[in-house]
Amino acid sequence: MKNINIKACLLAIVASVILLNVACKKSFLEVDPRGKLIAKNTDDYNLLLNNASYFINFDYPQIVLGDEIVSVEPYYSNIWSPEAKLLFQYADNIYLSTANPAESAEFLKMLYSYNKIINEVMDSEGGTEQQKLSLHAEALTNRAWIYLYLINYYGQPYNANTADKDLGYFIITESDVTVDHFERSSVQKVYDFIINDLTTAIMHLPESKGSRMRVSKSAAEALLGKTYWFMGKYDLALVQFENAFEHMPKNYTLALFDYKSMLAENGEWGYDSQLSPMQDIVGPDNEPRNQEVLFYKSILSSYSYFDNSFVLSKETLDLFKTPNNSDERLKLYSDLMSGGDPIGTPGVKRKIGFPYIHIGITLPDLFLMRAECRARTGDVNGATEDLETLRKSRMKEDDAMVHITDQVALTKYIIEERIREFALQGYRWFDMRRLSVDPLFSDQKHVHQVLSESGDLVHTFPLRPERLTLRIPDIVMDANPGTVNNP
Repeated sequence: MKNINIKACLLAIVASVILLNVACKKSFLEVDPRGKLIAKNTDDYNLLLNNASYFINFDYPQIVLGDEIVSVEPYYSNIWSPEAKLLFQYADNIYLSTANPAESAEFLKMLYSYNKIINEVMDSEGGTEQQKLSLHAEALTNRAWIYLYLINYYGQPYNANTADKDLGYFIITESDVTVDHFERSSVQKVYDFIINDLTTAIMHLPESKGSRMRVSKSAAEALLGKTYWFMGKYDLALVQFENAFEHMPKNYTLALFDYKSMLAENGEWGYDSQLSPMQDIVGPDNEPRNQEVLFYKSILSSYSYFDNSFVLSKETLDLFKTPNNSDERLKLYSDLMSGGDPIGTPGVKRKIGFPYIHIGITLPDLFLMRAECRARTGDVNGATEDLETLRKSRMKEDDAMVHITDQVALTKYIIEERIREFALQGYRWFDMRRLSVDPLFSDQKHVHQVLSESGDLVHTFPLRPERLTLRIPDIVMDANPGTVNNP
């Protein structure tokens, strides 16, 4: 029943997205309701935070852009979404001129509410100064989270030598839909803006909040660490990751799931070696009870359920090999397409779980980011400890052990672990972007391939440097005449 409900929800979302894409959009900043939301008391702003979007639309572009996937015939020729096919082809222009895609529209809609809280809550009635400061800090953190995504969609990868000249995104600090023109800021200014929001927020956030849907001190510290990590400032990122682990909330569970028990035959997540390849694995609750989530934001992915457009490549699947082949994460992939037909193309697998992708802050991401920072700053033992902690929760202990002492080799292995942990969840795209300016990975080339049913190469789409950024949608550009778009 749970699978049926999720698929019904997915189909409903697909229909609504199609309707939205063909509808006329008056403004790229349009919100519902338009104009000024009425809030007066401190608790009104608290309710605004409660009602902000934590579950977002589905199939954001990063899922399709990662190089861990391929497409196979006859499913490639029948991809239902033109945007998805263009993304996979690393095309320059992805959207219809009238489209207001979710990856900008949804974030800007949320930004409206967060800016309102930031600008007004300190003058609200009825709350204490500390309550107001805490709400203000939560809104700052959420705004920083939005901008970390926007700059990694529409700004060039952070390069300290050019960031002050590279075009970033529009910095919007007012909750006013009547403002009709903005200027693009540089990549450096956007990152400075994010860092300022987070450093201000951390001072006024408690260690424990009511739930993982709200912002704790640890969540803001982890997000600040992730910001420095995207900038390649691994020493600064490491400080914040250490702080985040030290200040973990105590009022709800934060722990890695043990896949060995959760994905055991007929275990808690419902894995069945006979039925699961034909059905799907729901896995952990998407709701705030998910114990691996520190900062709750999620999207729903059709590529884990009914969509056969993209599958994991043979090269990616080879990364999961261990001496005992005990990596439980492989149970989340199937040799069957949705509907039960075998995949004709040899050596590839379709994702069959989990349907929800967490895009806030999770423990697996936090462990791997800290491991990478430790490795890059010379702490090989600490990096190995973090890496093995995660791997022991995913496979047998013998397979989980890491026997790499070289700093560079260990860093590259951690990047591979990120592919294993986050395949077909969109994380790989952001790694490809940030590593594109890293001398350690200067030899990497990224391509998408289309394979025939027999495994022959049909099409190859290389990633050009220009397409490490998305072009800003026309609806945004038209509202800001004179603004230069990405090439």
